[in-house]
Amino acid sequence: MLNNDKYILTIDLGTSGPKAAIISIYGEVVDYEFEPNQVFLLEGGGAEQNPTEWWEAVLKILKKLLLRQSNYSDKIVALSCTAQWSGTVAVDKEGNHLHNAIIWLDSRGSQYANEATDGFPKVSGYGLWKLQKWLRITGGIPSKSGKDSIAHILYIKHQLPNVYRNTYKFLEPKDFLNLKLTGQFAASTDSVTLYWLTDNRDISNIRYNDDLIKMSGIDKEKLPVLKSSIDIIGNIKPEIASQLGLSNEIKVVAGSADIHSASVGSGAVRDYEGHFYIGTSSWMICHVPYKKTDILHNMASLPSAIPGKYFVVTEQETSGACLNFLKNNILYHKDVLQTQENVRDIYKLFDKIVQDVPSGSNKVIFTPWLFGERTPVEDHTVRAAFYNLSLDTTRGHLLRAVFEGVAFNARWLLIYLEKFIKQKFPYLHLIGGGGNSKVWSQILADVLDRPIKQVKDPIQANLKGAAYIASVGLGYMKFEDIPRHIQFSENYTPNPANRKIYDELFREFINIYKSNKDIYRRLNKID
Repeated sequence: MLNNDKYILTIDLGTSGPKAAIISIYGEVVDYEFEPNQVFLLEGGGAEQNPTEWWEAVLKILKKLLLRQSNYSDKIVALSCTAQWSGTVAVDKEGNHLHNAIIWLDSRGSQYANEATDGFPKVSGYGLWKLQKWLRITGGIPSKSGKDSIAHILYIKHQLPNVYRNTYKFLEPKDFLNLKLTGQFAASTDSVTLYWLTDNRDISNIRYNDDLIKMSGIDKEKLPVLKSSIDIIGNIKPEIASQLGLSNEIKVVAGSADIHSASVGSGAVRDYEGHFYIGTSSWMICHVPYKKTDILHNMASLPSAIPGKYFVVTEQETSGACLNFLKNNILYHKDVLQTQENVRDIYKLFDKIVQDVPSGSNKVIFTPWLFGERTPVEDHTVRAAFYNLSLDTTRGHLLRAVFEGVAFNARWLLIYLEKFIKQKFPYLHLIGGGGNSKVWSQILADVLDRPIKQVKDPIQANLKGAAYIASVGLGYMKFEDIPRHIQFSENYTPNPANRKIYDELFREFINIYKSNKDIYRRLNKID
C-alpha cells in the first residue's frame, strides 16, 4: 500500500516516445502510460522529430493515465518533466516551434562546431587557445561530432537563416515541454550544458559566459533564462489543467534532462557510486566532488540534476537500439521473405534464446556502433558489424553477440571512468529497459567483472528521478534520502568461469576498432 497522499505527475520524453506516470513523493509508481513517436533520419547525418507530435502524444497519455487513475487527480501536487538530452527546438515569442526538433543523433552541425573551435596551433583537433578557454570555463568543448546542442543551433543559423532570425529562444526538449505547460521560456542549468556556453567553475553559481557566447557566434538573447532543476518555474496553464482535470495550483518544477534524472532515479546519488543505463543508447555515470576533464576520451565533470554537484558521463551511442535494429531490419524486415508478424514480447524470447547460447557466442563479436560513438572514442564514422561468422553460426549466436557487444563497449567505458575517478566501482546499479533482462544483467556482471544491482522497475528510473527532483523542490525530502527508497530486484555477481573467454573477446573487440577505424572513416565520410 502507498503510504502517503501526495503525488507527482511525471513526463519522460524519450527518443522512442513519451512516458507519463503518477508517482508518490517517495518514488512509488502508481501507474504509467506510453505513446510512440517517429524519428526522421535524413541524409547527411540528420535526425529530427516533430514537436507537435511530442505534445499531442504527451496530452494523450496524460489524459489516458488520469482517466484510469482519476482518484489520484486531487492528490497531485506537482508536475515534473525529463526528456532526451542534446536536442534543440527553435520557438518564436508565442511559443510555437519553427522547425522540427533537431535531436541528439543529428551530426549536420559538425562543420560549424568545428569552425567555432578552430585555431592555431591545434591540439586534439581544436585551436589551443579556444580549447584551454572552453575547458577552463565549462569543463568541456563542443564535440567534433556535431551532436551537441550548440552544433544544432549553429546549423540552424547557417543553413536555416529564416528560422534562426525568427527564433525567440532555443530550448532543449524538456524545456520545450515546460514552455507548453507553463508559458515560461526557461531552462535548467543541467539541460543547457551542451550549449557549452555556461560557466561551470562554481557549481553553485552556473551562469552564461559572454566570451564563449561571442566565440560561438550565437546571439545571447536567444538563450533561455537559467533555473535550478528543483526550482518551480510556474503553475500549470489553466487551459492545460482544465483539459486534464487537474487543479490550476499544480506546480511545474524545472526538472532535468534524462541522463540527469536517471542518475537520481537509479539511487546512485552519492559520490563515486555508479550506475549503467541501457535504453536506446547507454551511459555509465557517477557523481564526483570535483571539476575535471579527460578530453582524450570525451569525459568531463558536468553539472548534475543535484544542485551543487558534478557528475561524469560516459555515453554509448546505440545499445538497446541494436536489438531494435536486429528485430526490425533483419529478423522482421518487411519484404517477400517475411512470413509472420512480430512476435509479442519478443525481447523476452530473445532472453530465452540467448540464455541457451554458451558465453562468448562461439567467438562471434558484435560491435554496437550503429550511429557512431561518443565515448571513450568520439568517432561519428565508425559502424556496427558482426565478426568471425562461420558455417555453424546460428541466430542464437548473433543475438547473444549483440548482448555481449553492448557489454564489451560498457567495459571500454568502465576502464576510463574508473581511471577518471581513480578507484574501482564496488558495484553498479542497472536501469533502463535493458535492465529488465536477467540474462543481460548477468552478462554485464561477467564482462565488467563487477556486481550488478538490478534496480526494481528499471525502465521507470527516469520518471522516478523526475519525481524525486520535484519532491526535493517542494521540500518533502532531500537528495541524500533517496537511496533508502530504492529497491532492487536482484543482485548479480561475476561468474569466474566466464572470465577467460570475455577477457579474450574484449581484447579483440578493442583490436577491431583500432584495425578498422580508418576503413570506416573512408566509407562514411560526409562529402
